[in-house]
Amino acid sequence: MSPDQVERQLRRANQVARRAAAMGRHPFGALLVAPDGETVLAEQGNIDTVNHAESTLARHAAGTYPGAYLRNCTLVTTFEPCAMCAGTIYWAGIGRVVYGASEEALLALTGSHEENPTLSLPCREVFARGQRAVEVVGPVDALVGEMVGPHEGFWSSRQTVSG
Repeated sequence: MSPDQVERQLRRANQVARRAAAMGRHPFGALLVAPDGETVLAEQGNIDTVNHAESTLARHAAGTYPGAYLRNCTLVTTFEPCAMCAGTIYWAGIGRVVYGASEEALLALTGSHEENPTLSLPCREVFARGQRAVEVVGPVDALVGEMVGPHEGFWSSRQTVSG
């Protein structure tokens, strides 16, 4: 994907994240982009704390498209995929991931929020343990502020239950 395509697709994923937040869900968005870097094959917002946008989209992709095709597709997401999502992307056979903001940036937003207990395990480390390569592009420094936007005030407005 060209830098222009990366920016446009990240902004579209961020629109998906805003829709998820408007429905009361965590503000994350993901797209599956065809090999041409333009065609969006599917988009997904977060559903809940287990059905993240990226893993839900990757499972759908694996059931819809052949592996040889997915190796040339890109999963575009607003934030770095967590370990669960990275594993699902890997097993789905998607060949490239583009993300806007890092897991560290997410932790700075959420703190120790029980609805999003981030793992300090970069997706590149997860992919590096696999038998096939997954190309990773991100974070995209020029867009981090935009990716953070839907999260501003979101996590502090969510009630937590202390155990």
